[in-house]
Amino acid sequence: MRRSQLRTLLVMIALCALLPIALLAQAVPSASPQAAPTPANAHALRISAGDLIELGVFDTPELSGRLRVSESGEVMLPIAGAIQLAGMTSAEAAAAIEQRLLSTDILKNPHVSVFVAEYATQGINVGGEVRNPGVFPLLGNHQLMDLISAAGGVSPTAGKAVTIAHKSDPEHPVIVLLDSKPGSVGPAVDILPGDTIMVSHSGVVYIVGDVGKPGGFLIEGNDRLTVMQALALAAGPNHSASPDKSRIFRKTSAGRMEFPVPIKQIIAGKAVDPMLEDGDILYIPYSVGKAVAVRGAEAAILLTTGLIIYKGI
Repeated sequence: MRRSQLRTLLVMIALCALLPIALLAQAVPSASPQAAPTPANAHALRISAGDLIELGVFDTPELSGRLRVSESGEVMLPIAGAIQLAGMTSAEAAAAIEQRLLSTDILKNPHVSVFVAEYATQGINVGGEVRNPGVFPLLGNHQLMDLISAAGGVSPTAGKAVTIAHKSDPEHPVIVLLDSKPGSVGPAVDILPGDTIMVSHSGVVYIVGDVGKPGGFLIEGNDRLTVMQALALAAGPNHSASPDKSRIFRKTSAGRMEFPVPIKQIIAGKAVDPMLEDGDILYIPYSVGKAVAVRGAEAAILLTTGLIIYKGI
């Protein structure tokens, strides 16, 4: 084989070896700058005026300690002077303090840690159906039930749903359900400074008149409570009641309205069992005629029982 033919053959072999690599390079898409991940501290809590920070400088206790952020957002560092920290995260504040210690030749290789011990201006707003609503400071790590307890606990008309709106993302609140079982400690939800906690309101319907257990009964916003269910909660109408003359009293924007309730037809399946709304009053009237008849029957039974006993003696 001639030398020129041998050279051509070697070139072809080399091209065949490089071809798969070139095809693989074309198959791999180039990285797009738009696919960059969201920074980890995008929703991190920021230091603000009045916060208490705990500064730790490695192997230098004289530069460490607890410092309060001033109204202007500055912290007075030992020896290094004032430094602006408001608006920074804990990591950013630690890096800024390290740079200050380096630039002032106080330390050659500083290692600084910053921990926010108290968010003074980012308290937790607890409202809704709690006994003592208000703004509560968040000292350390706490969970949902800790803040509800600080607000005096839930009120008698509180619902199960609790809405938690984070200050970093108020457009996407978190909704959790409280467990009413005895001994339950509630959902384990971490609360962050600046959060808003709202305990929902549970509707109340009132059943009055000639029923076994008159009173108010809670009704959750997503639960269904009909007239028959309400009567079951109230132990049903008494023998002396006149259920066909029952009424529902309801407050509306146009004023107070009254609706008749044909309970006998509802029981027979000839009428729709109406839904009750928050604040409704279901009234079961008292029947004088039935009461007289019941008392007469009771008196007759007592008299008959007495005669039987007398004759037996």
